[in-house]
Amino acid sequence: MQTPSTASSVLRLRVGFILARRFTLCAFANFVDVLRLAADEGDGSRPILCGWRVLSTTTDSVISSCGIAVQPEERLGDPARFDYIVVVGGLMQELEYLDPAHAAFLHSAAQAGVPLVGVCTGAFVLHRAGLLHGYRCCVSWFHHNDFLEQFDGITPVSDQIFVVDRDRITCSGGTSSAHLAAFLVDRHIGRAASKKSLAIMMIDEAMAAERPQPGLPLELSTTDPLVKKALLTIQQRLETPLTVAALADHLKTSRRKLERHFSDALKMTPSQAGMAIRIGHAELLLSRSARTVTQVAQDCGFVDVSHLIRVFKSAHGTTPEVWRRAQATPILESDATEAIQV
Repeated sequence: MQTPSTASSVLRLRVGFILARRFTLCAFANFVDVLRLAADEGDGSRPILCGWRVLSTTTDSVISSCGIAVQPEERLGDPARFDYIVVVGGLMQELEYLDPAHAAFLHSAAQAGVPLVGVCTGAFVLHRAGLLHGYRCCVSWFHHNDFLEQFDGITPVSDQIFVVDRDRITCSGGTSSAHLAAFLVDRHIGRAASKKSLAIMMIDEAMAAERPQPGLPLELSTTDPLVKKALLTIQQRLETPLTVAALADHLKTSRRKLERHFSDALKMTPSQAGMAIRIGHAELLLSRSARTVTQVAQDCGFVDVSHLIRVFKSAHGTTPEVWRRAQATPILESDATEAIQV
């Protein structure tokens, strides 16, 4: 691959990556693959239009959270040779350690006017380095409370997939890192290159930064460990909801204790929280897919379509179909055809 230094007159987008210890491979790979597929004018993965390098203080491999190792390609050097420096975070327990040389490099990049990007828990790394003061930042809904517990003076955005605030860009991670990369490709190379990358990756359409994250509704945010485990269990079993008694058995606690914790933490019962999660997921499917209301009812664990309609009308005052039509910018699965025609 051409290095940014030798191809600076050709490349339109140059990205340097810093990988945190136990970084999230999915977030890194999604970002890189969008760049790779946009970089070539054909299908040979040649870095003609953009380039990317993994940077570190040494060439020692960095181990991802799944155990796969990635070897850095270059020493840190001058950050000004890149258009963006992307920090890919990972496991929470590893984020307290920040290599002083990496922190100094990030500060040098900021002073040189190079935008800094935090992917997954990369926002934690940037904030710990003192580089997010006065900026809005995005973190995954899963780590919203972790951020509040660790940092004062900044409330993270956890209801959209990424946030662009001047020369700081932060992203919730996972597949949203592909959409952030597509946003940068669109900005520097063009819409056609961005669409081509996503289409090849079987992603129907680029999502705007404001698109909400799939996950637990923010009103269910809690620091109670038992309630957090229960909410995640509910979310993982949407199609076949557990009774409150079965949920308590699964968590190895009593029903009475579980209900007490929910009341103290969320002012609702486990059943009410479960229904809120299922309605939220139904909203997501109605707004982002072409599934029928009957299919949505099945996917979200409702008894039948009548049950979904009844619950939905109680929550929104209208039926799922009317609510779907009222959405300003629905993205349906049928829109995939347009995305592929690039």
